[in-house]
Amino acid sequence: MAVGCKAQTALPTAPDVAQNRRIEVLLRSRFDVPPEISLAIGARRPSQFTGYDTLPVTVTHGANSQVMDFLISTDGKTLARLETYKLDSDPVFTIDVAGRPIRGNPAARVTVVSFDDLECPYCARMHQTLFPTTIEHYGDKVRVIYKDFPLPPDMHPWAMHAAVDANCLASQSSAVYWSYVDYLHSHGDEINGSNRDNARSFATLDRIARQEATLGKLDAARLDACLVKQDESLVRASMKEADALNVEGTPALFVNGERISGAMPTSEIWSVIDRALRAEGVTPPAASDQPAAEASK
Repeated sequence: MAVGCKAQTALPTAPDVAQNRRIEVLLRSRFDVPPEISLAIGARRPSQFTGYDTLPVTVTHGANSQVMDFLISTDGKTLARLETYKLDSDPVFTIDVAGRPIRGNPAARVTVVSFDDLECPYCARMHQTLFPTTIEHYGDKVRVIYKDFPLPPDMHPWAMHAAVDANCLASQSSAVYWSYVDYLHSHGDEINGSNRDNARSFATLDRIARQEATLGKLDAARLDACLVKQDESLVRASMKEADALNVEGTPALFVNGERISGAMPTSEIWSVIDRALRAEGVTPPAASDQPAAEASK
């Protein structure tokens, strides 16, 4: 039998029905928990924090349940919630940009990743903010990369098809990819048409892709095969990554990991980029270079 010194494991504290009810009421109030979701207060167990025990709370909705750990003071008067974050493995720092078309300096130390929906009017507004204004302002100090996050077809019927077509072009030319994205973000009405017919929108997207490919001297047969196939796998992989990042809408930007959600004013986007540049030891461009429209606000 092994011999040694070790800490004794404390036995779980017996439940206090009245206190558990008080905890449940507080949690339902603080987190606005719907009535159909049940909360079960578990038994206390030792925690790594002096003066506090760990208190597990099981949240159940139908067949799904999740355990959330809270901290409760040993005197039973204070409830706390502690979240831990992995600084070396948070997904915001490991967004996969391999093989994606780049605008700006490929070797830039600051990367702006935008999860984009080609049918989204707010994405179109953000696109016009980034190109050419922002990219001209920062010159070779930044690079911009788009990832796909088309919203569901009941909201944006042609967004997925557009993303697939854009990736077909990207497989042959980054420049033609960007010319296609530029066109779609400034000609949404042309693709929608007057009667919002999906088949017509898809045909229009394919026609524009072929036009851009002709101008860019791409392999037409290879492009046609890709357009006909409509392989969504690359788009789905990007969407899965967006889900892991808790992206809920578009546009969603990450500037060296720092999140910007929604179409923001140019000045606010630049403040985030400036912060990332300084963190990399790069001096941002002078504030006097700000667009006149923004400076006048």
